[in-house]
Amino acid sequence: MSLFLLELPLGTAGRDEAQELLERVADAAEGAGGEVLEAAVTGDHTRAFVVISAPERAVAHAAGRVSGLPFTGPDQVRLVGASESDVRAARGTSARYLVEWDFPAELTMETYLERKREKSPLYAEVPEVTFLRTYVREDMSKCLCLYDAGCEADVRRARDVVQTPISRLHDLGGAPAPSNAR
Repeated sequence: MSLFLLELPLGTAGRDEAQELLERVADAAEGAGGEVLEAAVTGDHTRAFVVISAPERAVAHAAGRVSGLPFTGPDQVRLVGASESDVRAARGTSARYLVEWDFPAELTMETYLERKREKSPLYAEVPEVTFLRTYVREDMSKCLCLYDAGCEADVRRARDVVQTPISRLHDLGGAPAPSNAR
């Protein structure tokens, strides 16, 4: 199985509408032989990031079509900092912040992973922040990093400590996840 990222612009959907949409996407993924591994919705319910574990891209694409929204992806991603079983075990708890980093054109996967190994121990300098995991797009255009932290300033401080930029920072604020994700 591979992992694929869908990005869905929810517009002004409220919490209930976002929940319903994620359940439809999860049902479609499951019906096509995949599963929603993780979904993160911005606290203002305007954007969803959905990671689907599937045997092929077409499964994730079909799940995205069910949303009825003009989604981005599916883009193949690599999970770094956790395993799929770790993510499944953490269901019911959610990250509080999601950081998007648009990679510079010259960055390679090998260089990124080596840098991640070197810098990750530095997160200990900011104990208010827990780095949870990263999804790195295989095309090396960007990554999504998930954190648990009390406030945005702490996440920014943690990123400074590991000397890693922030392209966009989203407060997830307890946003919904599909209730039928298994």
